[in-house]
Amino acid sequence: MPIPAPVLAPPFNILRLSHVEFGVTDLAASRTFYTDILGLQVTDEDDSTIYFRAMEERGHHCLVLKKKPEPGIDYLSYKLFAEEELDKAETYFKGLGHRTDWVDRPYQGRTLRTHDCFGAPMEFYFKMERLEPIHQKYALYKGVKPLRIDHFNCFAPNVDTAVDFYGKLGFRVTEYTEDAESGALWAAWTHRKGGVHDIAFTNGHGPRLHHTAFWVPTPLNIIDLLDLMATTGYVGNIERGPGRHGISNAFFLYILDPDGHRIEIYCSDYQTIDPDLEPIKWDLKDPQRQTLWGAPAPKSWFENGSAFTGVETRDADLKASPIIAP
Repeated sequence: MPIPAPVLAPPFNILRLSHVEFGVTDLAASRTFYTDILGLQVTDEDDSTIYFRAMEERGHHCLVLKKKPEPGIDYLSYKLFAEEELDKAETYFKGLGHRTDWVDRPYQGRTLRTHDCFGAPMEFYFKMERLEPIHQKYALYKGVKPLRIDHFNCFAPNVDTAVDFYGKLGFRVTEYTEDAESGALWAAWTHRKGGVHDIAFTNGHGPRLHHTAFWVPTPLNIIDLLDLMATTGYVGNIERGPGRHGISNAFFLYILDPDGHRIEIYCSDYQTIDPDLEPIKWDLKDPQRQTLWGAPAPKSWFENGSAFTGVETRDADLKASPIIAP
């Protein structure tokens, strides 16, 4: 199916992705992983919750860990351009028949909770507490030295439906994978902030969160992380990479946290600011689509994901398959 034309005047103005809340079963183990291994900075914590930010971020948090009996994803959150955009968002989602609620979130102003076309929880806000800059406090840099949260990737049971829904919110497609036989989308990368993506969609059983990505300074940071993980008891948490994606041209590594939530370490993609930038098309069977160097992803990468808490899932409509490593 053809990629829909970008909506340059959406019903409300999403600035960028903001943060995600993970349910984790062992808060202490997760804290060690995200501070000592990844290098995120704790901005607040208590017996049930930990807030983190990355080194370039001034907002209070980009990741929230909440102690839960079972791992899961509570919501994906987006920052809006202005306070009045929140009321526009409420009107828009109510017009779709989606449930909307105003929820209290620490360190944030008014926060609107709703859901996407598959029922995955979305939250929107404008105001978040600002913290002092720490990007030049080099003594704090640890682990892979994460600079900022970069994107989400979600399993979607129908990628064309996802692109249509998020496209109407102003997300623009930068690259996509098409199944040659059916003409259906197998994956798509969409953005608001001028990178390759704020949120991407991969064909699969969903909705589920495939991964959350953090931007790092250079590919050498990824090599340092691999050495660190291999010598501190985390070699089994390395799932895929390092490598360079064909799609996005980014250098990558995929790792798993103690609860199996997938994290991508990511750098070296490109700008997509121009509103008339044409999306790049890839064929599903192109071996350089996944990895520019040709190495396919493991089966786990196409099957395992994190469930959204309380959200029903279904199998993908499209049964086509990419090349998978044996």
